[in-house]
This record gives sequence, structure tokens and C-alpha cells, in this order.
Amino acid sequence: MSQRTVRTAAIVVSVGFVGLAVFQAALAAGAPLGAAAWGGAERVLSTGPRIGSAIAAVLYLLGAFSVLRCAAFKVRWVPAKFARVTTWIFAVILQLSAVANVASESEWERYLLAPIGLLLGVLCLVVARHTRPGQQARVLPASNGRLAASP
Repeated sequence: MSQRTVRTAAIVVSVGFVGLAVFQAALAAGAPLGAAAWGGAERVLSTGPRIGSAIAAVLYLLGAFSVLRCAAFKVRWVPAKFARVTTWIFAVILQLSAVANVASESEWERYLLAPIGLLLGVLCLVVARHTRPGQQARVLPASNGRLAASP
């Protein structure tokens, strides 16, 4: 698989993670979106799930930067080994969350969050499997005059 494909997958995952982080932050702040999370039992989440959503928002943001670092983007504050392990962890956890969301009573979780989790998990797997430990991107001129990362 080309480095360009891996980097594109990492960008898609990162955008998805930022979207999920915003959603979780909104839940933590009291937005009435509870029907789409935590089993859909509460329209506005109670204190426990709100804390869980706040933690999830932070983890999604950390995941976004980790996946980018794993795909050789310059996110120097995230150690390469940590990024690789984190990307593998997200690949597994997102697949498990997709299964849990399919079993949820919430239609939002079944029909929206389950497919999103499955897609992001597969893309995390692509990034994790096709990135070598310690891989660094080298920037070279592309034939079209733009800069491109080499594998």
C-alpha cells in the first residue's frame, strides 16, 4: 500500500476523531443529544456519562494526533512508538464499539455510530499495519511542483 494511501486514511481518521470529539464535548456540556449516545436512555446526560463524554473527547483528540503521527505527519510532541501503539488500540476498540453500537437500543448508535466506528477502526488498521516503527516522512518535490512525502 502506498504511503499516500496510508496518509489519506490517517487524515480521514483524524477528521472523524475530531468530529466525534466535538460530539462528545457537546454531550459533556449538556447538549440534548443523549439519544445518540450511551445507549440513548437520557436526552441530556447525567453527571457520570457527561464525565465519560469529556474523557472520550480528550481521547479522540489524542487519537487524531496519534494516527497522524503514526502515518509520518510531523506531530513531534507525540512519540512515534506511542502513536503506533495508540493507533493499534483504536483499531481494536473501534471494532468492539461498532459491535456494541449495533446491539444498542438507540437507532442513532445502530445506524450512525456503528458504521462510523467500523470505518474508522478499519482505517486505523490500515495506518497501523502499513507504518513501520520509527518511519519518518521525507519531503521531496513531486512531479506536479507540490511537495510530497516519500515512503
